[in-house]
Amino acid sequence: MRALISVWDKTGVVDFATRLSGLGWEIVSSGGTAGALADAGVPVLAVEDVTGSPEMLDGRVKTLHPRIHGGILADRSKPAHLASLDEHGIAAIDLVVCNLYPFRSDPGPELIDIGGPAMVRAAAKNHGDDAGGVGVVVDPADYEPVLAELAELGALSPATRRRLARGAFAHTAAYDAAIVSWLDEPADDDAESGTADPGGAPLPPTVHLALERVDECRYGENPHHLGARYRPVGELTWWDHAFQHRGLALSYLNFFDADAAWRIVHDLGDAEDCPAVVIVKHANPCGAAAGDDLADTYQRAYDCDARSAFGGIVAFNRVVDLDTVERLEAAAQADLVIAPGYEDGVIERIAAKRRNTRVLEGPRPDAAGISLRQINGGWLAQSPHAFASAPEDWQVVTQRRPTEQELADARFAWRVCGHVTSNAIVLARDRTAWGIGAGQQNRVESGQLAASKADGRAAGGACASDAFYPFPDGVEAAAEAGVAVVVQPGGALRDDDVIARANQLGLAMLFTGERQFRH
Repeated sequence: MRALISVWDKTGVVDFATRLSGLGWEIVSSGGTAGALADAGVPVLAVEDVTGSPEMLDGRVKTLHPRIHGGILADRSKPAHLASLDEHGIAAIDLVVCNLYPFRSDPGPELIDIGGPAMVRAAAKNHGDDAGGVGVVVDPADYEPVLAELAELGALSPATRRRLARGAFAHTAAYDAAIVSWLDEPADDDAESGTADPGGAPLPPTVHLALERVDECRYGENPHHLGARYRPVGELTWWDHAFQHRGLALSYLNFFDADAAWRIVHDLGDAEDCPAVVIVKHANPCGAAAGDDLADTYQRAYDCDARSAFGGIVAFNRVVDLDTVERLEAAAQADLVIAPGYEDGVIERIAAKRRNTRVLEGPRPDAAGISLRQINGGWLAQSPHAFASAPEDWQVVTQRRPTEQELADARFAWRVCGHVTSNAIVLARDRTAWGIGAGQQNRVESGQLAASKADGRAAGGACASDAFYPFPDGVEAAAEAGVAVVVQPGGALRDDDVIARANQLGLAMLFTGERQFRH
């Protein structure tokens, strides 16, 4: 039995080859792998001794040879194939152990592996359903089970070879996806010459998803559903650096809502340059506040909608201190709390008072990439969510200009509104979202919900609408809620009527020039 071993990641390969040799296998190897095995005393037959051709072109050509690929690809169930091997003096290769150049670590042409994927795909193609198929190993985690099966049975079973072949094709698919993603990035010379698209790269002509399962969810969206978290193969996300201090395993919705809360609280905290707290329920913020004192900020976020906060996700962008945990203890049960850290004693107090609350600690969220959403039979893609207009570029369209405090309230309300599902209305004052209306089929009812929740607490503050008001009734509802300034995209056919009504009501109104729909 002959094995070809050529790996970049040499984790465990010497021990694997030593034990494989001990089982009577002949080992063929090349380059650095052959050197490492020979240095360890493992009998190795060099690839060039098999092919009769030296490595060339700085190692770009070494295994691309009929004496290698013929040995891998021969179908042992076909007498004609076996006769061809005999005719050309080619020995069959029964096991290929190969992993690829680490392209993701330093993307570029020199780390685009050619011979490795060719061998891996050849072996996986020829895994076979009978006793004569070829085994292929791309993951060092498979060394031990492969050795155990070879020691017990003398060969790999068809089921094992099929499993390994699937892993091999997944390995090369992910590798090719990484190369395509790299080629989708603007070229360095384009960036330097200023020819790159200033608004970001356009959506690519193809999207290649290569994902690996890393977490099993406690259950899916409902208990009868299965759920799991996947990530891009070979890449770590902020979730992989997060740590769960206590609580039950996360469900699908725990992941979904915690991710939303974590992104929103950092966006809000960065925009306000201060501590921020966001409470999310069913993917929507039901509380959001920013301020100088974390405990007070949490209290205001909770007071925005205490009823909805029960069972919600609470996100902090600052380390949770003892004063803040005291407010948490007095508030309704949270399903999950996430923060960048916790003062000594805080986690213990949460555990004692709220034993069903999950406690997570995590780094900042990753920068957003292309947004993908599945539809029946395909996917929708769009550029990442962003705020395109700067407040200093907003247009005052009413006779009355907002005061500095009103403008600050408008900035805050607009920022929160951009994270609320449409139709979205946010009433805010003093860096607190006192009323949030979300997910209604018309803007009037969203405004009514927001006003009902605010209950007068946004008086003198701001009303933000994620899309334009088609009729004056929207600003009338805002005025009834007591706000002093309205911020909205503008662009409706009846903008003049809406502006005129705002002037009659003594409101200041700002047009952002951008819509912030979210579904």
